[in-house]
Amino acid sequence: METLALLEKLVAFPSVSAESNLAIATFCRDHLSDLGFSCRLVPDATGKKANLIASLGPSSGDGLVLSGHMDVVPVEGQVWTSDPFRLTQRDGRVHGRGATDMKGFLASALAVAEKASRLKLARPLHIALSHDEEIGCVGVRGLLDDLAANGFRAAVALVGEPTGMHPVIGHKGKLAARATCRGVPGHSSLAPLFLNAIHLACEVVGAIRDVQARLVENGRRDTAYAVPYSTTHAGIIRGGDALNVVATEATVDFEIRHLAEDDARILFEEIVSLAQTRIASLVEGFPDTGVDFAIRNAYPGLATAENSPALAFVRDILPEAPAFKVSFGTEAGLYVEKLALPTVVIGPGDMAQGHQPDEFITLDQLAACDAFLEQAVQKLASDGSV
Repeated sequence: METLALLEKLVAFPSVSAESNLAIATFCRDHLSDLGFSCRLVPDATGKKANLIASLGPSSGDGLVLSGHMDVVPVEGQVWTSDPFRLTQRDGRVHGRGATDMKGFLASALAVAEKASRLKLARPLHIALSHDEEIGCVGVRGLLDDLAANGFRAAVALVGEPTGMHPVIGHKGKLAARATCRGVPGHSSLAPLFLNAIHLACEVVGAIRDVQARLVENGRRDTAYAVPYSTTHAGIIRGGDALNVVATEATVDFEIRHLAEDDARILFEEIVSLAQTRIASLVEGFPDTGVDFAIRNAYPGLATAENSPALAFVRDILPEAPAFKVSFGTEAGLYVEKLALPTVVIGPGDMAQGHQPDEFITLDQLAACDAFLEQAVQKLASDGSV
């Protein structure tokens, strides 16, 4: 089946992260199994989601991994000119939810799998597909833990997020956290006699800003990024029940977007320490009050070296393609962290189109990805050099 036909089928699955992905995972498994791949679904704890690992060729540990995610972001609140879950072609583009992020790459990988099945591979080809990437690289962790436990090895991984078919060797990591502030309620006419949880939240935000100011002044720098240092950001504040009641609880959701070389947990602990210092005088005399901090999600950054075998593999096919770094996160850092697997991000499309109404990918980008993956598979079939 050709890439465009496969993309049409993939887009038709409304595989938003909030829903089960078993239908699309089963479709991909059956497609690859019919081609002779050894396939295995790796379910999550609920049994409603599953990752997929599929392998073709010898059982040596020096193969190639093509990696992608099956989930997409929701379409609620967006105005589309066509059905987002029906692939629509116009003006050299195909529109549909996930066309760019990242079912275009998935379709190309499934198409090249058919070509690989007709070759005698000297090195194995693996296709690894995850669930729930869009909500913090959640699903792939279970897949990689499973692979590590089973002694999985490979030489190179290519994560197919949209990069315009240029190799990406770096991106920042992310840590998301919540501060829960506990105060003492009372009527606002007597506000000074109580402890306002919103005031505690303000001190948390102050601590977040203090850490950001330090990073701006003397934090580590990487000028390959638009913002060359690690950043902190308070994204959501909730608190209070009524204007005339001193708030008993408030929460602050915040994140750290960090250079791969920076330790996000150290930055998190710096925020916690500064916040506790800031609130010390406020909570004095009010037992059972204060601020509790919890990390809700985290994934590592990516820092692939210029001499990495993964980049060498890509440049053997695309010698003129410059390597660069991107602002968005991917699962690539987890492949490095959990499997020590040299990894590059490369895939068709432009992330600027991802998550948008009328999301699209150009036919030229799909063709470029097809050509690249066909050469990658041919390398496995010739001398197996990766």
